[in-house]
Amino acid sequence: MSSEPLSSEPVGASEPDAGVLVELERLAVQVATEAALLIADRAAAGVLDTKSTATDVVTQMDRRSQELIADLLREARPDDAFFGEEGGDRQGSSGITWVVDPIDGTVNYVYDIPAFAVSVAAVVGDPRVPGQWRPVAAAIVNPISGERFWARVGGGAWRQRGRHAPRQIAVSTQGELALALVATGFAYDAATRHWQARVLVPVLPQIRDIRRGGSAALDLCHVADGSLDGYYERGLNPWDLAAGWLLVLEAGGQVTNLAGDPPDRAMTIAGGALCDPLRELLGAAISGVDDTPDGPGGMKA
Repeated sequence: MSSEPLSSEPVGASEPDAGVLVELERLAVQVATEAALLIADRAAAGVLDTKSTATDVVTQMDRRSQELIADLLREARPDDAFFGEEGGDRQGSSGITWVVDPIDGTVNYVYDIPAFAVSVAAVVGDPRVPGQWRPVAAAIVNPISGERFWARVGGGAWRQRGRHAPRQIAVSTQGELALALVATGFAYDAATRHWQARVLVPVLPQIRDIRRGGSAALDLCHVADGSLDGYYERGLNPWDLAAGWLLVLEAGGQVTNLAGDPPDRAMTIAGGALCDPLRELLGAAISGVDDTPDGPGGMKA
């Protein structure tokens, strides 16, 4: 991977103007929808290869979906950079980088569990450097339900189910831990899963219940629409969280790390009224775990 910035836009710079934001949002929805239509065909659902571990799979459709997205974005905006889960990074000069997960929830896809999505986000800054980038327009589409989510900076967060009219969404106002429904995810690496399970043990008795959906993008969508009160996960990559991060922000919520700064691979915490109490609970839980995952191999790929 090149060490040069994918985008020339510094993170402190202002967002693109309103007209460009609208264009980016529409394009994100368009390409995520087209990729979702492609992967709804399960003819190429079989495992093609593995990545970080034997349980971290990639399918032929992951690669076909990313190729389609990359081609559509290049055609529409040839000066933008590209950063996708399946490689193929492309440098750009416009200040915009497209951060893409062609199938978020690949294991669900392989097992025919209808909880996976296409995630597409336009960001400013370098998405490879924690704290030095932010999303400005995004879309997430579930190919099986047909549910679409999208947002742009200052435009609110939106959800459309089937042929129903789009509806603006908002995060939950429920901030009491004992009544909170919280989602999480687990890494592919066994040592990291063991650490995550130890963190979960003191968290679980303090909340209503836990959910593990298998797609970080969809979990963040459901925080944005208030279906979940909160969400946390260790080891997310930029393509896992970029689009969902913006959706939660535009729905009135927060997405942070344990320190309250922008999310990073160590921890992503999202919520509405629950975000601060959940962050405090996780901090206490993690402080009681005396060992940590071993390096980046223990993170979610």
